[in-house]
Amino acid sequence: MFVCPSAEHPYSHLIDTLKDGRIKFFNPQKLNDPRYDKLPLSIRILLEAAVRNCDGFYTKKEDVQNLLDWQQQQNKAEVPFSPARILLQDFTGIPAMVDLAAMRDAVAKHGVDPSLVNPKCPTDLIVDHSLQIDYSKCAIQNAPNPGGGGDGPNQSQGPSRSTPSRPPSRGGSQCGVTLQPPLGRPPASVQQIENTPLLCPFHLKPHEGILMQMEQWCSKAFKNVNVVPPDVGAVHQVNMEYLSRVVQVCDGFIYPDSVVGTDSHTTMINGLGILGWGVGGIESEAVMLGQPVSLTLPQVVGCKLVGNINPLTTSIDIVLGITKHLRQAGIAGKFVEFFGPGVSQLSAPDRTTIANMCPEYNATVSFFPVDQVTLKHFKKTNFTQEKLELLESYMKAVKLFRSYEDPSEDPEYSEVIEINLSSMVPYVSGPKRPQDRVAVSNMKEDFQSCLDEKVGFKGFHISKEKQETRIPFLHCGQEYQLAHGSVVIAAVISCTNNCNPSVMLTAGLLAKKAVEAGLVVKPYIRTSLAPGSGMVTHYLSTSGVLPYFSQLGFEVIGYGCATCVGNTAPLPEGVVDAIKQGDLVACGVLSGNRHFEGRLCDCVRANYLASPPLVVAYAIAGTVGIDFEKEPLGVTSEGKEVYLHDIWPSREEVQQIEEDTVISSIFKDLRGRMEVRRQSSLHCCLSCVFLKSSKLFKEVPPPQSIECAHALLFLGDKVTTDHISPAGSIARVSAAAKYLLSKRLTPREFNSYGARRGNDAVMTRGTFASIKLQNRFIGKSGPKTLHIPSGQTLDVFEAAERYQRDGIPLIILAGKDYGSGNSRDWVAKGPYLLGVRAVIAESFEKLHKNQLVGMGIMPLEFLPGQNADSLELSGKERFTIVLPDSLSPRQQLTVKTSQGKSFLVTALFDTDMDVIFFQHGGLLRYVARTLL
Repeated sequence: MFVCPSAEHPYSHLIDTLKDGRIKFFNPQKLNDPRYDKLPLSIRILLEAAVRNCDGFYTKKEDVQNLLDWQQQQNKAEVPFSPARILLQDFTGIPAMVDLAAMRDAVAKHGVDPSLVNPKCPTDLIVDHSLQIDYSKCAIQNAPNPGGGGDGPNQSQGPSRSTPSRPPSRGGSQCGVTLQPPLGRPPASVQQIENTPLLCPFHLKPHEGILMQMEQWCSKAFKNVNVVPPDVGAVHQVNMEYLSRVVQVCDGFIYPDSVVGTDSHTTMINGLGILGWGVGGIESEAVMLGQPVSLTLPQVVGCKLVGNINPLTTSIDIVLGITKHLRQAGIAGKFVEFFGPGVSQLSAPDRTTIANMCPEYNATVSFFPVDQVTLKHFKKTNFTQEKLELLESYMKAVKLFRSYEDPSEDPEYSEVIEINLSSMVPYVSGPKRPQDRVAVSNMKEDFQSCLDEKVGFKGFHISKEKQETRIPFLHCGQEYQLAHGSVVIAAVISCTNNCNPSVMLTAGLLAKKAVEAGLVVKPYIRTSLAPGSGMVTHYLSTSGVLPYFSQLGFEVIGYGCATCVGNTAPLPEGVVDAIKQGDLVACGVLSGNRHFEGRLCDCVRANYLASPPLVVAYAIAGTVGIDFEKEPLGVTSEGKEVYLHDIWPSREEVQQIEEDTVISSIFKDLRGRMEVRRQSSLHCCLSCVFLKSSKLFKEVPPPQSIECAHALLFLGDKVTTDHISPAGSIARVSAAAKYLLSKRLTPREFNSYGARRGNDAVMTRGTFASIKLQNRFIGKSGPKTLHIPSGQTLDVFEAAERYQRDGIPLIILAGKDYGSGNSRDWVAKGPYLLGVRAVIAESFEKLHKNQLVGMGIMPLEFLPGQNADSLELSGKERFTIVLPDSLSPRQQLTVKTSQGKSFLVTALFDTDMDVIFFQHGGLLRYVARTLL
């Protein structure tokens, strides 16, 4: 929280005024230091925050000098950063609130006032990750399938001829539609341990009789907490459209808006000139309680954009092109700042789309400084003229405003990467990883090569004689065929794309022209449309394209993360049986940014990221094995062949509709709905009646050397957060399922790991419960491991429980990029509660590494050129890790094995604060002890 500075403030002499003295601000230019004008603008924001928050304790004058001396201190000096606000999504935000409640309990036991555990930094909690798809194509069926399928008998009639019937009665809702519990949703009797609602399948209104008011609990229990209820928008959309300010005004002082958030795509906000990045839920809790973020002064890579954009290239093509360039440049952990004449061609939505993919190339931020395009955007989003003038005056006064056409304003960067925008062509990414890009023109050929290749990051190893397999099946009384490459999931969803009206409008216009041309989507394909916010629905409706989405089966299913996090309803049984019978490589196509194998659906092995119009195109084609340039997209009932280029809208057409529909009224509508939702006492889809006593605050001894540890798991490369802590459904044979059955819940009431994130008993059992986990101890996929002392193969939880019972510490061995993927605090909490003391890997994803440190788990990195194989480790040895009396950042430690081997690893404590957190047993314990 910003505190108005006193006269004793060490930089009070830098205070300047605007608006005839009514508005004050700290002006770093009054330092009269020539180095300021050469700093990247992202570093200038860090400097302003250090000047403003300089208190001699958390932030010192030495930190200000280090920031001014950025050219010499980058990658050396450690600096604090106090953001203007905190952003939480519910997957990590709810556990954070539960942790704060548990921390209150812990300090109260020591006689300390529990109300001291209260957010000091303004915090917004957006409820969006709890959306789950239980019904599909509900508006064009007679009755929803309890399993979520689209098997209604009249499905083929189309929306204009079909009306939904009501499922069996279970109680009324405000929309008049009676309800039955969908698959995976609990009856009211178990709501004390559940936190998802029953939704009317046709109107997406919560069943108010069984829902709790989570936002009221948070807002009343904690100060400075603002809860945005469900059905408003996805976290990053709400952040941009409702919460973003560019500048904050508090107690008569103006300063830059900035944010850290628990969603890995918080970085989207950098497209609007607002500095922000993702942190773990554990780290966010410390910031909420007044701790600054500690970071090593980063290198800043200048990304110079030149050239002109091809009219047929979408923003997603530009995004993926820039992502590829930056990933190849090796910029992990660095800031990226865009400059050059090409930036002016990008709209504000274009920039936020690019900034959103920042986690995919492992940069900390991708920053677009404020310019005239930014001001034009905010003029459309209901900023008053007075506020725009204040914003511009302030940003220019502190030199945070840019003219990209003027090279004299270019700062000095650590290095410069030049990207020519005219080189961008349409791409998709897949079939298993977002970094594996495929030109759309090469898609058919590339998928064929994936079938031929051995099983790996791209290959499926299907024998030649089986590649032409076609399996017939019945759906709604009609026969269809599936083959390798058949599309069974097509999702236009929130996240990367929806912030960009041009891309979504292109998809809508494509749908319109397809319907007008007589094209259809096969009814067995699981289609869905999950806009990022009501703003998207508004402009799709205003532009007249929404009904055409619906006619192709792309119904609006709600606002939030669904398909992307595995919350897709089961596929129709006929489809699943056909896939299994032919061992087919079925495909999903989605317009998100996460698509790891098996994430969308267990039986869908190939998944591709694509722009929204290409999702629609592949859904119509029904296969990814198509050459759009040479083969027709479909054939009309009259036998006419229709090609993609026949119905692809022109860039001019899209821009004209965008100008006519994306106007300030859209944002007025969002803000109006937001206020209505706040004032209506809406029941939220998260209940917090049940707060289980947490084990995270139990007393632990000071860190000691790890003696004779066993390896719980022996993992390879690219272990994602989905592998470590799945967010999808709870398998019936899992350790978590056994626990829930012991509590007399039926399988249909299990729900998902994401929905159970407030219960450590479930989440600990769900750690490493992914069916795609590749454990070298076992040799096949699955949530199993070897209990080394007994030689038994057990669930990971059961093995860990045995080790803990016997007092044996645990480590994990892993390869490269351990912990990549979405930010979830349970990816660190879970291993900690399993008894894991250290993870030894070839490399770590930065955010996950920080989460491990925050839980008191040592992230240890093999020395360059070394790994478990080169050291000839079987994983079955016992490991001793020697800790010195005095631990320092990035210190090398010695690991000894029971086989007599010895090797060095680097302890990835990047800062002195990391060391302090580890010595206290983790960040949360450190904060609790400072309160005591």
